[in-house]
Amino acid sequence: MPPLTPSASSFPSAASRDAVVEALRAAGCVFAEDEAELILATARTPGERATMVARRVQGLPLELVLGWAEFHGLRVTVAPGVFVPRRRTEFLVDQALAHAPHASVVVDLCCGSGAVGAALAASLGPVHLHAADIDPAAVRCARANIAARGGHAHEGDLFDALPGRLRGRVDILAANVPYVPTGEVPLLPVEARDHEPLTALDGGGDGLDVLRRVAAEARSWLAPGGVLLVETSERQAPDALEAFTRGGLTAELAADDELYAHVVIGTRVR
Repeated sequence: MPPLTPSASSFPSAASRDAVVEALRAAGCVFAEDEAELILATARTPGERATMVARRVQGLPLELVLGWAEFHGLRVTVAPGVFVPRRRTEFLVDQALAHAPHASVVVDLCCGSGAVGAALAASLGPVHLHAADIDPAAVRCARANIAARGGHAHEGDLFDALPGRLRGRVDILAANVPYVPTGEVPLLPVEARDHEPLTALDGGGDGLDVLRRVAAEARSWLAPGGVLLVETSERQAPDALEAFTRGGLTAELAADDELYAHVVIGTRVR
C-alpha cells in the first residue's frame, strides 16, 4: 500500500505555532521554527494555514507554499512550475549594479520569476526593463513581478524573444541561464528536481550549452560599455570565461565564497 499523504484536514490546529512547528519538524524540515513563522505570517485564515502546512509536509518547496520568495530585499511572487530565485543570485545583481550603476536599459534573460530584473530596477530607479523566458509560466510570473516597475515580459528562445529595437542598447544583460550538467540533474535536491522546470536547470552535457549561445550573441545587443552577467559554477568558470572572450567581450570572474557564487562578467569595450 502506498504511503498516505496528509491533507489540509489533518491539521485542525495549524493556527497554533507549536502545532505547525511540530508538523514541520516531523516532516523533516530542518528550519521548522523559521518556516512556521513565515507560514503563520502569510496565511490569512486558519484554513489557509492548515492547507499551507499540509502542502509543505507533502514536500512542496516553502517558497511555493508561501507564494513568494525573498530576493535582494524584495518579496517576489513565485508560482508552481517556475524556477525559485536563489539567494546566491543576489551576488549577480550586486555585480551588475557595481559595473553599471547608471544603467538605463536592463534585460533579464532566462528570467524565471523575473526576480533579477525586479531587483535591478528597484535599485537603479526608472529603467527600461525587459524580461524574457522560453517557458510561458515563467513569463506570466515575471510579468506580475515587473509590471509595477514598468517592465515588459516576453516569451521566446533567448534573444529571439526581445524587441529588435533593443539591439545595441542594453546596458545590463543579466542571464541566469541553466548550468547544471545533464548527468547531474538527478543529483539535485528533490525540491528542485521535482518542482522546477527542467529547462531552468539542465544546461546540457557540460552545463554550458545555453551560456555559450548567450555569450556568442550578446555583444550585438549590448551598448558600448554594456555588461553581460551569467552565474556559473567554480568548475565551469574557465570554460565560461573562454566563451565570453570568443564572443568578443572582455571577461572577468567575480566570486563570493560565503554564498558560493560565481559570476562571469563580460563587457563590450567602448
